[in-house]
Amino acid sequence: MTAHAPVSPGIPPSPRAAHRPGRLRGSIRRRPLTWFFALAYGLSWVAWTPYILSRNGIGVWDFTFPGGQGASQLLGVLPGAYLGPITSALLVTGVTEGRAGLRTWRARMTRFGVGWRWYLVVLLAVPGALALASAVLAARAPDVPSAAVLAAYLPALLAQLVTTGLAEEPGWREFAMPRMQSRYGTLTATFTVGVLWGVWHLPLFLTEWGGGPDVAWIEPVEFVVTTIAFSVVMTWVFNKSGESMPLVMLLHCGVNNYISMAWSDMYPSLPDRYASHAFLLASAVAALVLLVATRGRLAGPPRRKAP
Repeated sequence: MTAHAPVSPGIPPSPRAAHRPGRLRGSIRRRPLTWFFALAYGLSWVAWTPYILSRNGIGVWDFTFPGGQGASQLLGVLPGAYLGPITSALLVTGVTEGRAGLRTWRARMTRFGVGWRWYLVVLLAVPGALALASAVLAARAPDVPSAAVLAAYLPALLAQLVTTGLAEEPGWREFAMPRMQSRYGTLTATFTVGVLWGVWHLPLFLTEWGGGPDVAWIEPVEFVVTTIAFSVVMTWVFNKSGESMPLVMLLHCGVNNYISMAWSDMYPSLPDRYASHAFLLASAVAALVLLVATRGRLAGPPRRKAP
């Protein structure tokens, strides 16, 4: 039999005490952004630990993830990515906002109706900007990609959408950006998410995903600077499209797909690290143009005044 604390006769328990949420639930409701980022980091980094320790990483564990570099990254990286931003966003949304919040989350995730011109612009602008930046770095025009690359480009992009796009953007942009914009303003939210998005990837630089384990310190630093600049572009597209997550995911995955599928075919003489340089150059120029053109507003909502 379980003992219960005595209750004074004739004094019923306080309804507020009876319905008070548990400490954990209450903490999540008070600090949803803190919990989201903590869970996104913690869940992903714990899940990535076997990959980092394996021979695909620092080699402490005498095991190699099967399937070669491409498939091993799917097996080693993707589970942690799914456990991080998207899972954390769903958990915190469910606790803090219940079914209504999850319906809002789903509405953004399925907001396809932004006009076909948006999709066309993103599909063409991403490879165009990266190709132009690469041409500047290479000081020559690109080679025409092979027929095999052209045939596989769109199917690979769709695969990126359901892997990288679905794993990351429902957290960084769908969950974090609306809350941070209304509370801290568009620019602060953009730069903060850009930093945290970039730093979230840093353990992977100890693995073959990031060219590790013996990677120069400048490469992860360059990566974080790039995510900050690219976040400016992502925020503008997110706000301007009415928070369309399919379009935001297409923008993100368009970069990954171009670099993994077409870049080396178009610039075979450039070292692999120049793809990162081209991404940084294109992102920085686009971010500067958008910041000047929008006067730093990035089509965002006005900051909510504190009561």
